[in-house]
Amino acid sequence: MNNKNLFIRFSSLFAILLLLMSFDPANMTDSGNVNVLIKTNYGDIKIKLYNETPLHRDNFIKLVKEHYYDSLLFHRVIQKFMIQGGDPDSKKALPGELLGEGGPKYTIPAEINRAVFHKKGVLAAARESDLDNPLEASSGSQFYIVQGKVYTDSLLQLQAIKITKRTLFNSFVKLPENKHYIDDYKRYSKEEKADSMEYINDIFDAKVEKEFPNVTRYKFTPEQIKAYTTIGGTPTLDNTYTAFGEVYAGLEIVDLIAAQKTDKNARPIEDIRIISVSIIP
Repeated sequence: MNNKNLFIRFSSLFAILLLLMSFDPANMTDSGNVNVLIKTNYGDIKIKLYNETPLHRDNFIKLVKEHYYDSLLFHRVIQKFMIQGGDPDSKKALPGELLGEGGPKYTIPAEINRAVFHKKGVLAAARESDLDNPLEASSGSQFYIVQGKVYTDSLLQLQAIKITKRTLFNSFVKLPENKHYIDDYKRYSKEEKADSMEYINDIFDAKVEKEFPNVTRYKFTPEQIKAYTTIGGTPTLDNTYTAFGEVYAGLEIVDLIAAQKTDKNARPIEDIRIISVSIIP
């Protein structure tokens, strides 16, 4: 490891330590969770942050206290999937401007936990794609709130197959012998060579299809099955994205935002603005 990489690794570990040291127990409610209020021009959403994912919890609290999210947009909205915000570039974005690349110059290590999953109303961290981000590290600021849909038992099993394949895909991406493919993919991405990027993706898809019959398939827990077949959610994001909170009031506002008309990039035609985010009792 060269000195530059050692410095980057040390800086990341130092940033994580600062996040953990900055957590203030006074922010916690009697239930032991920190609650936040997201005020939007469509209504209020109240969220409790999970203690099972402390790095994401503490980072979100830090940004809330800095008023980082105030005046930002929900810049990506897909009905029956999720609503996404947290891009600082959205604060003064022009109508129709493509968004989604902004954020602080750090990521949060993945805290994927089977106990917290993508049921309707869950708050989770956005991130770059598997090929760009093999370690599944989360964006420093961008988040989404799950809307999703209700699944039957049979449809849920199909989602389990998708999760298995995605997990297998990512395991191949992490292998040292495949690093040259990742390097090529990142170079093609910078050069905007979509066909070449798709070619690399197809290589990994072929590896997945070849190995898939030999792996143990992902199984949903009874808690997941109950949630996904009653209130709904987006199960394909389980095991690959970090969930770190959930809505306890204002799910109707999430539904309202998700129903708004969007452009070809899933940005709402009319701006949906986060007026403020604050810690509440």
